[in-house]
Amino acid sequence: MAGTPGAGALPAEWWERLAARLIEALVFGVFYYILFIALWGIFRTVGVLEVFEGRLPGVFAWLAAGLGYACYDWQAHYRHGRTFGKAIMRIRLAPGGRPSWALLKRALVYPGPVMLMGIPVANLLAGMLLFGVGLLILIDKPLERGPHDRQAGTRVVKDLR
Repeated sequence: MAGTPGAGALPAEWWERLAARLIEALVFGVFYYILFIALWGIFRTVGVLEVFEGRLPGVFAWLAAGLGYACYDWQAHYRHGRTFGKAIMRIRLAPGGRPSWALLKRALVYPGPVMLMGIPVANLLAGMLLFGVGLLILIDKPLERGPHDRQAGTRVVKDLR
């Protein structure tokens, strides 16, 4: 396993990674709903609520929340090697100090597709991509890396500190 990122560290279990993402999804879900309600009120006030059959607030809210989540994911991994969900679950990204560009590509592969969730048809494709990434993590033994981890040269490991 020499030459692999985080060699010697125990890989994080799939349920730890899932729990970390669910914790983050809960927080960003609240952010999405607050943003959706605000945009709904603004679009209703200016008279464009019925554009695209009333889907405009949802599209913009998903776009903003997804972009915010991807940017947060990128910055948190670059600065601290973990997001707040990973910190709660006591897991981290290895190796630390990856180039910012590699981590940006990682964030755009997963969770970047969340930005497309408000767009009909694209939301189906984005959901399938996110599900597929989760499956690839499950079947990649023993490293348990998804395509976003492979692209950045990272893996998620237990933080035994």
